[in-house]
Amino acid sequence: MAKIALVTGGMGGIGTAMCKGLAQAGHKVVTTYFVDGYDPQKWKDKADAWVKQMKTEGFDVAAYPCDVADYTSCEAAVAQIKKDLGTVDILVNNAGITRDSMFKKMGKDKWDAVMHTNLDSAFNMCKQVLDDMVEKGWGRVINISSINGQKGQAGQTNYSAAKAGIHGFSMALAQEVARKGVTVNTIAPGYIATEMVMAIDEEIRNKIIAGIPMGRLGKPEEIAGLVAYLASDISGFMTGAELAINGCQHTM
Repeated sequence: MAKIALVTGGMGGIGTAMCKGLAQAGHKVVTTYFVDGYDPQKWKDKADAWVKQMKTEGFDVAAYPCDVADYTSCEAAVAQIKKDLGTVDILVNNAGITRDSMFKKMGKDKWDAVMHTNLDSAFNMCKQVLDDMVEKGWGRVINISSINGQKGQAGQTNYSAAKAGIHGFSMALAQEVARKGVTVNTIAPGYIATEMVMAIDEEIRNKIIAGIPMGRLGKPEEIAGLVAYLASDISGFMTGAELAINGCQHTM
């Protein structure tokens, strides 16, 4: 029987690769898309277009509106998923934003936005699915951090703090549910060849690549492959771990 995998923020470059990888592994995949009160139709149209494109490529993926920074929105989204499909077996907390600024100029708004979306979201989503995983005696929680949560990055005190917090959250939660058949792990990607990174000025991008011992950017599919492994039965003895996938740009 196919397991239900929920990927937050699954419509970006890495998120799309994750959704495809989990679907190829035989799971029923659902994702979330952001929606606000100003122009909800715009976000729905974008989500519908993404779902349609995925179907043309052979991936039957469902999408639900959800603001991962808002607990009530997460509660409603997961309740609808449970009603439509059943309980979530695999949760990938992937949704995230950046609001970069040197600390001297960083306003509280930029700090709060990143903390709410990148860190609070892990709490918001895990609260909706963890009890069901524990009750079934099987579950996988995969939290996406970042190389900058491990080493820090100037201009990203908010992002680095939130991503470091993701792994602290994972380590603690892993210990609480280890005996219940539920694993909780963190993936810390380095620089990945997504549309966002490829849109960076070529000179700057080449400087980034020069700092990666492997001499290239990572591929979204490489992150997706690690997600698929952590979501599998064979990964059952790995929990509380942080797995770096960054071309040896940073080692711990």
